[in-house]
Amino acid sequence: MIQDDAKSLANQFLIAMPGMVDENFAGTVVYLCDHTPNGAMGLVINRPTDVDLGSVFDKIDLKLEIQPKANEPVYFGGPVQTDRGFVLHEQKQGEHTTHYSSSLRIPGGLAMTTSKDVLEEVAAGHGPQRFLMTLGYAGWSAGQLEDEIARNGWLNIAAPMDEMAHIIFETPDEYKYQNVLALLGIDPSFLSSEAGHA
Repeated sequence: MIQDDAKSLANQFLIAMPGMVDENFAGTVVYLCDHTPNGAMGLVINRPTDVDLGSVFDKIDLKLEIQPKANEPVYFGGPVQTDRGFVLHEQKQGEHTTHYSSSLRIPGGLAMTTSKDVLEEVAAGHGPQRFLMTLGYAGWSAGQLEDEIARNGWLNIAAPMDEMAHIIFETPDEYKYQNVLALLGIDPSFLSSEAGHA
């Protein structure tokens, strides 16, 4: 479970710095879902795959009632468990307990659900209004993320939840990187001529 100490970076963005050599993460924006002394996990939010939601729902025998969502992409969430789906979505107002069977509520932020019940609700048109589905996630062992940040691999950025949600759910993928940097007042071109390109 996420700790409420000031050192937790959960509910923040991670921006891959231009020197990032790992091709899984070059040019990525990660939303950090969990960060404790035991490690961290997050989802890449700006790398769509060629798989769309309609084909995922077909594979799990769910009829997607909300057709406009069928063409939305499924994202590469990270290199860990790429055969498993992760749904990043808004928490319903006033909910004190998550009604999905396997869900992580990020304090002050979004929720990440791995159980099929969230997809069943989405298919029926009753699920979260705004969500993003990934295959796989990004994971770090104890101390690994802190070390990568210290070595200038990542820049962590906190922002008001409404601004973060707007970037995650409404900003075109090709602008997410620069819009997250803009939260700090940074122009990507100041970091490097190659900033934001995978």
